[in-house]
Amino acid sequence: MNQQKIGEFLKRLRQEKALTQEQFSELLNVSRRTVSRWETGSNLPDISILIELADFFEVDLREILDGERKSERMNKELEETVHKVVDYSKTQQEKLNKRMHLLFMMGLMTFLIFCAMYFGKIDSKTRTYEHVSGFLLGVSLGVMIIGVMMTSKFSSQIRNYKMRILQHRRTDNYEK
Repeated sequence: MNQQKIGEFLKRLRQEKALTQEQFSELLNVSRRTVSRWETGSNLPDISILIELADFFEVDLREILDGERKSERMNKELEETVHKVVDYSKTQQEKLNKRMHLLFMMGLMTFLIFCAMYFGKIDSKTRTYEHVSGFLLGVSLGVMIIGVMMTSKFSSQIRNYKMRILQHRRTDNYEK
């Protein structure tokens, strides 16, 4: 995939619509700098934005990824598959966000209970509070560490999955 060729193609499509980078960025709710990076080939748009671009410019997704116009129209099944991948990715991200909120809330609650026990000196006549508060502190820190690990792991897995799908589609198109 030639990023510079894709960038030049996106720039040409934008200019055909007589849009400035600023106007175009407002339509897509991205920064002008992001559009500039796409057009210079230093970055590529996310898959969901690629689909929006294809719809906006009335071109096939394959044409954008190849960086040139094609005479044939994109296979509807391929387009539906790409839409399903985007929906799946969004669903997975929403599930991850819900899990992360729950995990961090649990960590926060155990930390607050620890603080109440530690600073309130609950049950100070026995040493029980020290064991319980130590356990709660360990749980809260563990939950937060696991949350960070899960976030980084799933974020990279989703990104890798998108790239595999795009690369798989590209090799299928070149074999035809």
